[in-house]
Amino acid sequence: MKKLLLTAFLFTGCFSYAQEELTQNTIKAVLTGNQSQVIQLAEAFPEEKYDWRPAEGISSVGEALLHVAGGNYFLASKLGFAPPEDVDVMNLGKITGKENIIAALKKSNEFVLENITNVEDGSLNEEVDFGFMKSNKLGGLLAIMEHNGEHKGQLIAYARTNGVVPPWSE
Repeated sequence: MKKLLLTAFLFTGCFSYAQEELTQNTIKAVLTGNQSQVIQLAEAFPEEKYDWRPAEGISSVGEALLHVAGGNYFLASKLGFAPPEDVDVMNLGKITGKENIIAALKKSNEFVLENITNVEDGSLNEEVDFGFMKSNKLGGLLAIMEHNGEHKGQLIAYARTNGVVPPWSE
C-alpha cells in the first residue's frame, strides 16, 4: 500500500511539474516558428528591396522588420522586462542596411524568447496597461505572438509582390 501511495504521489508531482509554464512554453514554440520565418524572409529579400514599399506612407521592408523588433521590446517591457542596455529602442528605426536590420531583429527575437518563460504562472492574470490596450500578462504574451505573425503575413505579401519566394514554400 505504501508503494502504491508513493507511486501515486510521484506521478502527481511529475504531472504537476509538466504543467508549469505550459502556456508560456506553447507561446514560445509558436513564436519561435513565426520568428524563424520572418528571419528567412528578411534574408531572402535582396538588400536593394529593403527600401521598397507598396505605396507612399506604408512601411518599407526594412521598416516593417524594425517595427517587429521594436514591438518585441515594447511588449516585453510592459511585461516587466527592460530591454538590454545596449539597445536604443527609441532609435531602432534609424538602423540601416540588411545585415544590421537582421541583426537587430534577431537580437529582439532572442530577448523576447528568453523572457517569455520568466512570466510566472501565477501572474498570467495580472492586468497590464500596454497603452493601446489593457490586458492581462497572458494577453501580452499572445500579443507578442500575434504581432510577429501579423507582420510575417505582411512580409509574405511584400515578398510575393517583389518576386521573392518565401524559402519554406519552395
